[in-house]
Amino acid sequence: MAWARAVKRRRHNPYPTLWLFTDQRRLADPLPAIAKLPPGLSGVVFRHDGAAGRAALGRRIAKICRARRVALVVAGDARLAAALGAGVHLRGGRWPGPVRPRPPAAALRTASAHDPASLRRAIAAKAAIVFLSPAFATLSHPTARPLGPVRWSGLATRADARIYALGGVTGGKARCLGPACAGAGATFAGGRNAADAGSRRNKRKR
Repeated sequence: MAWARAVKRRRHNPYPTLWLFTDQRRLADPLPAIAKLPPGLSGVVFRHDGAAGRAALGRRIAKICRARRVALVVAGDARLAAALGAGVHLRGGRWPGPVRPRPPAAALRTASAHDPASLRRAIAAKAAIVFLSPAFATLSHPTARPLGPVRWSGLATRADARIYALGGVTGGKARCLGPACAGAGATFAGGRNAADAGSRRNKRKR
């Protein structure tokens, strides 16, 4: 949390610096975690691909995000994104499907990238935020080879975009990525996570 706030101030970043990626397997019900995210600092990438009632869950998430000033983008479904009044997340820098519904001018566009080619695609697609992954070893993709701090930083430094870290990221590890890291994303699967930390901090302030 402290790292995310410091990066936002230092980089004068108008976008959230701490993002939750929903994951049907590791976080079947993301609503409690989303309800704990710190307002103005956080965003949600809604995935839950193939989940029963995905659109209905998306509407519930969108309602919470609006109430809490949390940004929302939908992965892989531009039509659902438009229906929810959310932004679009481009996997590998690619638009989902053969049809590209024109998003609202103010809609946020994010993308994921895993190598130089997908990073170039994401930048060409004019993504405001690019999540470069996996930065470190992660349970979400246990067989994927992590980029590691040296390669991650090298790719991020050369990219003309806001590059966020994704994959096995913690506050301590994010600091290892250096000044090129403009934010971070994670799948919070219970236990002591950033969302819980934000909730505890808010309680202390009250």
